[in-house]
Amino acid sequence: MASFSEAPPGVAAAGEKIFKTKCAQCHVAEAGGGHKQGPNLGGLFGRQSGQAAGFAYSKANKEKAVIWQEETLYDYLLNPKKYIPGTKMVFAGLKKPEERANLIAYLKEATK
Repeated sequence: MASFSEAPPGVAAAGEKIFKTKCAQCHVAEAGGGHKQGPNLGGLFGRQSGQAAGFAYSKANKEKAVIWQEETLYDYLLNPKKYIPGTKMVFAGLKKPEERANLIAYLKEATK
């Protein structure tokens, strides 16, 4: 698996389109928004997995205790169920490096 440091530069506008088509059904990016099937992603960067207040995370997600950064999200978004076995997230992942980089670029802006 290629690392984030080897990924192409992310384009936030392209990442926003990916978020709207693949993520927004279950997540809200803006801080202060409610939870959906998945947790609100506001304040995601620097937060430990399984720690968004008010969301019922899986035991696996809480125990993984990963700190969400560009590198960890890049690996996670490739295959969430492989990265955190036992997660409730049903998303199959983004196989293309540029899609993951674009989504991360968008999330860096949208989740502040």
